Amino acid sequence: MLTVIGPSGGTGTVHDGGTHPERQARIDAVMAGIADLAPELGSELEIVPPERADAAALERVHAAGYVHRLEEFCLSGGGNLDLDTFARPDSWEAALLSAGAGLQAIDALRARGDGVAFVATRPPGHHALTDRSMGFCLLNNVAVSAAALVAAGERVLIVDWDVHHGNGTQAMFWNDPSVLYVSTHQSPFYPGTGQADEVGGTAGRGLTVNVPLPAGATGDVVRRALDVVAAPAIDAFSPTWVLISAGFDAHRGDPLADLSLSGGDFAALARTVSAYAPRPGRLVVVLEGGYDLRALRTSVAATLGALTGASPPDGAERPTSGGPGAEMVELAAAAREQALDD
Repeated sequence: MLTVIGPSGGTGTVHDGGTHPERQARIDAVMAGIADLAPELGSELEIVPPERADAAALERVHAAGYVHRLEEFCLSGGGNLDLDTFARPDSWEAALLSAGAGLQAIDALRARGDGVAFVATRPPGHHALTDRSMGFCLLNNVAVSAAALVAAGERVLIVDWDVHHGNGTQAMFWNDPSVLYVSTHQSPFYPGTGQADEVGGTAGRGLTVNVPLPAGATGDVVRRALDVVAAPAIDAFSPTWVLISAGFDAHRGDPLADLSLSGGDFAALARTVSAYAPRPGRLVVVLEGGYDLRALRTSVAATLGALTGASPPDGAERPTSGGPGAEMVELAAAAREQALDD
């Protein structure tokens, strides 16, 4: 069963940035990818409109003052929050819905005890800090969901395969012994964080895992990063829930980055990460980046097809291999080990 938290009818235009790469057409492409799977999934697919997160959920990870300032900024007309990040009058509503969608996904899986959930909303979230918007992100959607699970006594694994390091998510759970954050990302690259020797604070030591990768890295290198560097930490942590920060901007067609993954690679990564969940009904996939519309459509279809057992659409991309980065995986493993020994 696949539960999608996203637009069930016409999507309209919300949080409109004009020619900004983080645009409503991204959700149209995502929903087209889901539609490609719909004939095979049939009644095993449900699409549920998102609901707003409340202040209590937001304030587990965001400062109350920041939440209030962001709301006021949006409702007073918005503007540019930084060189990359914008807000409009309806951006506050979009941000609340995007943050709340992950909570709905968790509730849906809890109620059913089976299946997978996908959060198909925007704006993305993994760069948003406790008290600051950043990198197209207003509220940290995956962090809101993770914090709700922690409050319920769960141990949460977040795997972030967006091409950019999720600096906001890492910072929020740096000292949290109940959250393991794993990121593969292009480096050197925006936002400049995510080195392999960043392993967590005193209370969460060893629960941050970063594998920086060079431009041109292919899917086999990303999978090796998970197997070699992340898997030992995941096995020791034994998560009760798994959240994926699913950015599709590591695709070779993306205009904003330089990794070389294909839709087939995202399918393979989804299979790998789904195996970290302790049982069915404990995996939520949360949309982050991805700015080439065709790549976004095919990658979403490949990812969700892999998680549901649906056949890939005709013309689906094969996994990639042979790119640079294997040596960086080994260096990351060594740097992490050294940091933990220090």
